[in-house]
Amino acid sequence: MKRVKITSEVADIEKVELHQHVDGSIPVDVTWRLMRKHGLNPVNSKKEMEKLLVLQEGEEGALLRYLDKFHYPLWITQFYDNIASVIESIVAEAYENNVRLLELRYAPIIHVFAGLTLRQAISSVLSGINKSKKRFPDMELGLIVIAMRHQGPHIATILARQAISEAQSLHERSGVIGFDLAGAERGNPARLFGESYDIARSGGLQLTIHAGEDEGPQAIWESIDILGATRIGHGCSAIKDKVLLKRLARDKIMIECCYTSNYQTGAVKIGEPHPILTFLEYDIPISICTDNTTVSATNQNKENAILLQWMSPLELRKIHKTSEKHSFIHKNGRPRMVHSKTKPAKRKKRLTLV
Repeated sequence: MKRVKITSEVADIEKVELHQHVDGSIPVDVTWRLMRKHGLNPVNSKKEMEKLLVLQEGEEGALLRYLDKFHYPLWITQFYDNIASVIESIVAEAYENNVRLLELRYAPIIHVFAGLTLRQAISSVLSGINKSKKRFPDMELGLIVIAMRHQGPHIATILARQAISEAQSLHERSGVIGFDLAGAERGNPARLFGESYDIARSGGLQLTIHAGEDEGPQAIWESIDILGATRIGHGCSAIKDKVLLKRLARDKIMIECCYTSNYQTGAVKIGEPHPILTFLEYDIPISICTDNTTVSATNQNKENAILLQWMSPLELRKIHKTSEKHSFIHKNGRPRMVHSKTKPAKRKKRLTLV
């Protein structure tokens, strides 16, 4: 990533982060330390390790090259204490960027290969979050559980039930606040995952989904009309459908925008304007997100500094205030967000775009 100048105006903005993955955000120093601790380091220096974890110049524009950076962190996040430890590091790094509300998202099922149960894989993250809250009492934190598309709808329903078992409503401290679906969109349409979203909704979890990153507008329509998602991760292809843009604006469905990673994965072609500008033109609520701070070599300060090309610091502050209103994190026992008027359609009926 090109160097970006961070002005005091940007650094001083109190930020809200709604779309950040655990696996792709573990600081290089932490991964290197834990790799060496367990005798797992595949290379002999931290500099070499960094090349394996951070997208390098010339690797941008292809989703597979981007996803290839996630292999090595999984070597160390198969152990309860390690997971809790990396969460503390991620939160501390976010705090340094003046993030004061942070929703982390995490796919527990890819962290159980060394023997952890799904529930332990979830509670390990919550342990790290609760330790972080003691260190940063002025920071709001929450966890969104992810199901992976390529593992199929049945696994997603299992994950939805496990997410409910650790829901915020059952905890005095931090709990699971939301449910998400990520992974390869092609060949794994959102409509097949309706049961898992019904389960998550019935358990009081808020709903988001990765959609429109590697598929067309239809993927987003299914996400809101069939699954009932009230936030969309990435949503880049929405700009191809003006009716969809109007729908997102009408129902105040937030787009979690990840500027840097969208160019790196090829969701937005290098040289083309980012959809975030179109979303703003249509008055669609957006949030400024990092996606994966380590893989993308970014942070909240950098993402906001990039957007200064098109908007003022005051406008950036307004975006973060809007993001706060759409956060899934509970406050005083109540969810911050009021569900949109969107109601999931019955799955047996044919989807109609109106």
